[in-house]
Amino acid sequence: MPLYEYECFLCGHRFERIQKASDPLLDQCPDCGGAVRRLLGVPALQFKGSGWYVTDYGKGNGGHATNTARDEKSVSPPPKKDKKEKKTSTKSKS
Repeated sequence: MPLYEYECFLCGHRFERIQKASDPLLDQCPDCGGAVRRLLGVPALQFKGSGWYVTDYGKGNGGHATNTARDEKSVSPPPKKDKKEKKTSTKSKS
């Protein structure tokens, strides 16, 4: 169940309540009985497991990304082209 934060208009008291999304909003402050409003909060999300930037690429040591870089280096480079230019003789027709 989500944790919602409320603030009283009269006394400025801030408090939190765990409520279902389907529960009605609170309308009274538990301290003074004044009107309250629900505040917007930042959700607490934490992504775990492989496949996320922080676990695979963020630290730079170990992990999947460094193994991939090593694998790419072990691939042989493409063959070099000859730098010698072939000269063609041009004969003038007289």
